[in-house]
Amino acid sequence: MKIIKHCSQTFPTTATGFLVGMDVQGTLQITNSFPFPTADIPSTDGHHDNNAASNLAAAAPRAKVNAVYQNEMIRNLREVNIDANNVGWYTSANMGNFVTLNMIENQYYYQKDLNERTVSIIHDVSRSSQGSLGLRAFRLSHPFMTAYKEGKFTTESLQKSSLRHQDILVELPLQIHNSHLLTSFLHQPPSKPPTTELPFPADLAAISVKSQNNHAAPLYPNFDSLDLSIDPFLEKTCDLLLESIETHHTELNNYQYYQRQLGREQAKITAWQQKRKAENVSRALTKQTPLPEDEWTKLFKLPQEPNRLEVMLNSRQVEQYARQVDGFTAAISGKMFAVRSNLLPGETES
Repeated sequence: MKIIKHCSQTFPTTATGFLVGMDVQGTLQITNSFPFPTADIPSTDGHHDNNAASNLAAAAPRAKVNAVYQNEMIRNLREVNIDANNVGWYTSANMGNFVTLNMIENQYYYQKDLNERTVSIIHDVSRSSQGSLGLRAFRLSHPFMTAYKEGKFTTESLQKSSLRHQDILVELPLQIHNSHLLTSFLHQPPSKPPTTELPFPADLAAISVKSQNNHAAPLYPNFDSLDLSIDPFLEKTCDLLLESIETHHTELNNYQYYQRQLGREQAKITAWQQKRKAENVSRALTKQTPLPEDEWTKLFKLPQEPNRLEVMLNSRQVEQYARQVDGFTAAISGKMFAVRSNLLPGETES
């Protein structure tokens, strides 16, 4: 609840914090969370820069100031005999957009320096506002940790390690447990449940009507699930999916341009080497000292291959958007098939 509250209060700015708990027989138990202190961004022309605040908050888990704050908080928790082992960090996301370079750097910092079993909790505020709790746990895979440590994300290195965009993150099963005090509270209904059959409401307006004694009316059926309108969350996810696909095409064009540049430079080097070999043959016939054949390294400069990490992260984000669209369209498609005869009156069932 503290994670959800913190992420909701700071939305749309990114919220980050650290998690404490303990590892019990291979199960990582998270018992508490604390938000990182945020720095105030000076406003320009009376407007607050949300992007600058989000970027600063996204990099907060690996900041030196927050590391000192984190250690001090853990020391205070140990004094009162509370679980004080650092087990990871959490952050907020919007529309499932969490596969970013900041998220990778933060998780790598925790898994490398603190503990390889640390996790990152991602809370999707937009998804939770639609009535479905968006809370997921991730950890970087060991092959990606090795590749990120070496810092080589070239085509050759990726082919040798067989690293794909699906191998970047490992999603962990997440179970949410309430405290004993909250469980006891939830098991105490405010009034006794009715023992007789409840009457159906006369109209839709009767659903929100309350009785004269200020008690809530009996629970009537909810008709929201019968709404045929397209979910706005689905529409926004499709827009973000198209933007990610366009970014992928842009990166693909940049890589193809690099390949053309590399091919032209290699052709020039091959021609120069053949010419130098012919000169050395003629010089050998006249008993002259042959010229060095490795001077091409000083005359030609091969283009640098673009980093493939951004492409892998974007591909992983495209996969995340596609999964979200698949999850939403399942419910909408069922509704559309249910009312197919009303939408297409000309068609008859076979």
